[in-house]
Amino acid sequence: MFRPMRTLRTALLTATLAGTLLSLPQISLAAGRSMGAPAQAESGDSVASEVMSKLNKKQFKDVKVNVENGIATLTGTVDLYEYKAEADKRVHKVKGVRAVRNDIDVAGPSVPDQQLRDKLLEKLQYDRVGYGNAFNSIGVNVQNGVVTLSGHARTDVDKDSALSLVSTYPGVKEVVDDIEVDPVSIMDDQTRLAVARAIYGYPSLNKYAIDPAKPIRISVQNGHVELFGMVDTQADKDTANIRANGVPGVFSVENHLQVANQPAETRKER
Repeated sequence: MFRPMRTLRTALLTATLAGTLLSLPQISLAAGRSMGAPAQAESGDSVASEVMSKLNKKQFKDVKVNVENGIATLTGTVDLYEYKAEADKRVHKVKGVRAVRNDIDVAGPSVPDQQLRDKLLEKLQYDRVGYGNAFNSIGVNVQNGVVTLSGHARTDVDKDSALSLVSTYPGVKEVVDDIEVDPVSIMDDQTRLAVARAIYGYPSLNKYAIDPAKPIRISVQNGHVELFGMVDTQADKDTANIRANGVPGVFSVENHLQVANQPAETRKER
């Protein structure tokens, strides 16, 4: 008579024990989630703190930062565009930052667009003199303080130098980089030198080698040659074209040379 009762008690005890064991993982999981929430918030705070430490410099004293879901938003003002770009780079390096929204305003002096363009062109004309400056052809356009750089640079170093020069100039509010770097090619390097010798070695054209800021600029991409700059006469422009076309290995020549005191073509003088 007692066996059914014992069996029933055993069954009830087993069921109770099983229910208790099944509930343990859920309790542990819930506890883990509860403990994990402050850790995530703490992580977000640490990212914001790290961002602020990266911007703990005099030039960033008026910059404010907000970090949400790994996205850092930068606001406030700086004196030069260079500082705005530098702040962006610094924040991108912070662990935990997935993206940067750079809304910093450049609050330096306002310079009329034409005046700013002329000054920047002058600076770029003398940039990298002695390092193949005549092989760079960088154009400048300015609209409401936003500077767009276009054209060709012989190397990445030449491109970076131009961007750095413009970024540090007062009055520049933003910089748009449309500069193309010519392909790395031994054949193109040989062609550049050959075209330069052909042009500057000609009696009526060697005068353009006197002022390093105002040469006939030569860009080469896979055997294709482009000429930029300002010459005195139409005859000089035509002669430069003929001399470049006569160089072995040159596939084609685009002559963008401007003639002094004549209307500029669609592409701006570089």
